[in-house]
Amino acid sequence: MKDVFIFSLGAVMPILLLMLLGYLLRRGGFFNEAFLKTANRLVFRVGLPVLLFYNVYSLESLRDVNWAIVFYALAAVMVLFLVGGICARLFVSDDRRRGVLWQCTFRSNLAVIGVPLAQSLGGLSGVASVSVTNAFTIPLFNVLAVLALSAYAPDQKGTAAARLRGIGKKVVTNPLIIGVALGLVCLGIRAVLPVGEDGFPIFSLQYDLPFFYTAIKYLAQLATPLALLALGGQFRFDMVGNMKKEIVLGTALRVVIAPLLGVGAAVLLAKVGVLSLGAGDYAALVALFGSPVAVSSAVMAGEMGSDDQLASQYVVWTSICSMVTIFLTVALLRGVGLL
Repeated sequence: MKDVFIFSLGAVMPILLLMLLGYLLRRGGFFNEAFLKTANRLVFRVGLPVLLFYNVYSLESLRDVNWAIVFYALAAVMVLFLVGGICARLFVSDDRRRGVLWQCTFRSNLAVIGVPLAQSLGGLSGVASVSVTNAFTIPLFNVLAVLALSAYAPDQKGTAAARLRGIGKKVVTNPLIIGVALGLVCLGIRAVLPVGEDGFPIFSLQYDLPFFYTAIKYLAQLATPLALLALGGQFRFDMVGNMKKEIVLGTALRVVIAPLLGVGAAVLLAKVGVLSLGAGDYAALVALFGSPVAVSSAVMAGEMGSDDQLASQYVVWTSICSMVTIFLTVALLRGVGLL
């Protein structure tokens, strides 16, 4: 169990350390508000879309997919989406905070923490399962995030039909969704290309346009560190007091309720024979439902007019608390022989 705790600590500490560095750099005068705002815009409109494109395009193949876990993961995310929407409506009065709490409930840090966490817990089978789950849940995360944040956006005016058209426009023009969509298109094209004698497609970005592929890789590697530094620079400890209720509720929904529902329901369904899951699949589910809220959630909240201070608080507090809940989840799964 000591190894599990050490790994959980190692998974979230880089996030906390980079945010701490951003906070100290702002306090030291290296960052100002103009730079932080520009950095957030760069991450949201360039860095994260390229990162998502790169992650999707890097998938080997969608063959031999365990579609049961994919459909289950999508359904469980939708259940959490509904739970978050109800809680935001009932327990939060500020519209700018409602969408942020709603997003925190269902949107995990699968892209940053999920893959290494699944690899540590399930080895190659864990990586394969989480990569496929990644390709389907990340687009859903981003669509639902746009819906959640747009539902309580301060500029919502006009008829219900006009508001729905506005939300639909935000969904299809969201840079993160565009990045995933382009990755899936390229992945589909690669799948139908003829295969050469070496067993590889006759064309790929990685081997035929290596300079372009390397540039994409560099941009993808830039996104997360820059986002964390900018979030740390915007973080304010003096804001905790007037949003304590929302912080406690959102953190509990993300790191307690989400793994309890997402992983717990899968264990029950597997026990009655509805799902057939291996150790790699359970590792992917822990990564999907147990990891803290996505770093990009705070960037998106700020870009869409929601309370980015609360969103930044969620990134910090869910990262800290997830060390305990990931440890407990893994300990329970190992105790019953599922990991």
